[in-house]
Amino acid sequence: MNGHGNVSIFLMTKQRLFLNLCLILLTSIFSLWACAPQSTPTPFRPPTAAPPTQPLPTTTPIPALFTPFPTPTITVTATSGPCTDNLSFLDDITVDDGTSFLPSASIDKQWLVQNSGTCNWDLTYRVKWVGGDPMGAVQEQSLYPARAGTQATLRMTFTAPAESGSYESAWQAVDPNGNFFGDLIFIKIVVSP
Repeated sequence: MNGHGNVSIFLMTKQRLFLNLCLILLTSIFSLWACAPQSTPTPFRPPTAAPPTQPLPTTTPIPALFTPFPTPTITVTATSGPCTDNLSFLDDITVDDGTSFLPSASIDKQWLVQNSGTCNWDLTYRVKWVGGDPMGAVQEQSLYPARAGTQATLRMTFTAPAESGSYESAWQAVDPNGNFFGDLIFIKIVVSP
């Protein structure tokens, strides 16, 4: 064998040795990485409610990533004596006054109101037709249950009259004893073919 053959064998052996060392080094690094202790996630702990005697916070902190939102606390304050009923009209959600409809069209009317009294409205509270044309609606309906001080959406389905013209229907809230209270709510439409 000549000198070149020995050099080639020596270089191939050196290359194999280098590749084997690299392979051993990489295997060791991956083994160490796989065996390294992994971080443990912090367990979820729900927020605790404040004692009822403490006031609610006035600011809401911006939640950090993976931080649960605080649970809102509702405080009910007892009032002495009988409560008072009141309904305040806030806005027409659907069907503005003067909207035109075809004869006999179905009308979905919604009002935004506020229970501005101190009594909570339950299923014993009603809304009754008090004037104008009932336009096919049931003349006494349940008033949306709502706590004192909250807003509610009242919804009724009407049918436009068959004859052309301007029509109005007025409604008012009624307490469990049959007493009317609060603002009147209206629907005012124009029927035209």
